[in-house]
Amino acid sequence: MFQKVLIANRGEIALRVIRACREMGIASVAVHSTADADAMHVRMADEAICIGPAPGPKSYLNVAAIISAAEITGADAIHPGYGFLSENEGFAQALEDHGITFIGPTAEHIRVMGDKITAKDTMKELGVPCVPGSDGGVPDVEAALKVGEEAGYPVIVKATAGGGGRGMKVARSAEELEIAFRTARSEAKNAFGNDEVYIEKYLTTPRHIEIQVFGDGKGNAVHLGERDCSLQRRHQKVFEEAPGPAISPEERAAIGKTCAEAVAKINYIGAGTIEFLYEKGEFYFIEMNTRLQVEHPVTEAIFGVDLVREQIRVAEGKPLSFSQDDLEINGHAIEVRINAETFPDFAPRPGKITQYHAPGGLGVRMDSALYAGYSIPPHYDSLIGKLIVHGRDRPEALARLNRALGELIVDGVETTVPLFHALLAEDDVHSGDYTIHWLETWLERLQTG
Repeated sequence: MFQKVLIANRGEIALRVIRACREMGIASVAVHSTADADAMHVRMADEAICIGPAPGPKSYLNVAAIISAAEITGADAIHPGYGFLSENEGFAQALEDHGITFIGPTAEHIRVMGDKITAKDTMKELGVPCVPGSDGGVPDVEAALKVGEEAGYPVIVKATAGGGGRGMKVARSAEELEIAFRTARSEAKNAFGNDEVYIEKYLTTPRHIEIQVFGDGKGNAVHLGERDCSLQRRHQKVFEEAPGPAISPEERAAIGKTCAEAVAKINYIGAGTIEFLYEKGEFYFIEMNTRLQVEHPVTEAIFGVDLVREQIRVAEGKPLSFSQDDLEINGHAIEVRINAETFPDFAPRPGKITQYHAPGGLGVRMDSALYAGYSIPPHYDSLIGKLIVHGRDRPEALARLNRALGELIVDGVETTVPLFHALLAEDDVHSGDYTIHWLETWLERLQTG
């Protein structure tokens, strides 16, 4: 069993891991930048160590500094949280080389799934359904036009090393594809240092469905149903729920079984999420995230499991604490992401929190590192909290979300809470009748009056 775990992250996810460690009797070490010296995760951990200045590359992305912190504090293992180094194969390999356990998948699995072309090829071999498109990277405009003709327009150009919507362009004709191809390559080069792109059929009315999987690294794996993350802006999720309102029990069982069998075949260890576009009863693989997701609490709510605790257990070499037959869905859960941003233009608004009150009551969970007097630094992501609600069914969860949003107080900065009040007034949100394009279209109407 681990005696001490270092958390290579900050904010609410660092707190989340610290809490799991404390319940397991494991000491925790927080690392922090100079900008986070007064952060809640620093206060809550058993030990804390500064690893550098505010900019990410000089602190939370500084592999040498994090490994040194682990060695200085005598940490047995490192939990990466999400973001930062959580899907960095070099980091995972460096920890292995230094005899420190990485609480996550192997460096090889991160490498394979981190490149979207390799991931797609691997999933095809494992029997997971994929979106029609190029078999690999597309080298030039001529090859791109050939793929576009074969797949049928519209198509989407994607950076192989992409994320967060960067290096992604939609083309509805051959003329648009020429421009989209060049633009996507340029964006990808600037954002990721890699201009390789691939092309897929662009589905016009899909939902974003992701399957939570978990493996023990010894050929055993389970799935924990799906999450619907279709309400997005600029390819960023804002509202996630489980189970998906459009997925039948039969579809859930079939795609879940396919995903669990796929990760079992490659001896995957830890938490992973296989993401799909879902349209007209068909699932199309888009990527796999080899880490804990921001929205993992909705899965925890409906299955009554602690995914972080399970990550730590399997990293210690223990078997999964539950089987597929043990996993039964209980009710419905929704998570909304509270960002320090203006609405409806979503401009970041860091600043000092003058008053903070978290909502409570039955079926309400608030994951946040806020406190009154805390100054949100401008150097990192604008996510400041996640409000999660759980009810016996979807209508009860929506009603509970509305009530909890009314109780939440965050004074001193603007937040995206008004977005969720507005969404809860929409019939389509209550019925669950929306696609990945719904929110962008709704926002356009809102801003144009």
